Amino acid sequence: MMDPNIALPSEVAPPGVAPIETAATDARPANLWKDTFRNIIRQRNARLGLILLGLLFATAIFAPILAPFDPYDPVGIDEGLLAADEKGPCIHLFGCPEERPQHILGIDRNGRDVLSRVIYGSRVSLYIGFLTVGGAILIGGLLGATAAWSRSGVDNVIMRIMDVLLVFPALVLAISIVTVLGPGLLNAQIAIGIVAIPIYARVMRASVLSVKGRDYISASRALGESSRGLLMRRIVPNALTPLIVAGTLGLAGAILEVAALSFLGLGAQPPLAEWGSMIGLERNQLFSAPHLIFAPAVALTISVLGFNLLGDGLRDALDPRLNR
Repeated sequence: MMDPNIALPSEVAPPGVAPIETAATDARPANLWKDTFRNIIRQRNARLGLILLGLLFATAIFAPILAPFDPYDPVGIDEGLLAADEKGPCIHLFGCPEERPQHILGIDRNGRDVLSRVIYGSRVSLYIGFLTVGGAILIGGLLGATAAWSRSGVDNVIMRIMDVLLVFPALVLAISIVTVLGPGLLNAQIAIGIVAIPIYARVMRASVLSVKGRDYISASRALGESSRGLLMRRIVPNALTPLIVAGTLGLAGAILEVAALSFLGLGAQPPLAEWGSMIGLERNQLFSAPHLIFAPAVALTISVLGFNLLGDGLRDALDPRLNR
């Protein structure tokens, strides 16, 4: 005989009404990733940032198709276009002679097409940003989580080292590190990454300390969860949101700082198509050929603005106090 305390869903609900289990299934919350993406799209800053970054990524991906010339080929030397009055843009639609090859943004002092170099520079900037910030987030996040989870002695040692690094102005410290390591794009990335590590370590430490005291952590500990399991499966995943926002904003800063080092001759070295080095190479022609400086400067501005807008949108979308 069937236990009277056990009832099938169809026996619990009257005709025409959904069973209890089906109703509970329908009442489940929506997918977390979809909700998060929807919240991000609602933010005007995030939408504009995604559009700008979409253009930047598309330019980097399709650079071989979009670039009219090889960015490292001195086409102007073969064409005899190195005279000062012929280095400006050549657009056939605006009256440039048809016999001259079209250079929409002109050519630089080495006879290379500026538009092609600006297009290929998007690849270098994205590589710089993601590699530099990714390494800084990984190391800084590990240090911050370790400091927040460990005893006070380890916490004090780690955070005092971070405080010492934060004492120095970021660009001055980066210049000092590159001076010791030697000029080069990789060394510039290492320097900017070292400068950024304390920022992400402090963000991660504060986030872990906030999550560490919540009720579900105490419940997991009471159920016998190990310390490593609490940290890796419960605390760190729930403490990543501020780090993601800080990293998105940090991408813009990393691109800008490496460009500054390249402008000073300490970052990317010629003939690499990098926006900061392009500006530094033509800095003496601001009044005679301003397009050679404005083109990479505008590209740099758009990329930095895109990451900043996306970071602001992420902050507003992922903050439960603002996201209603």
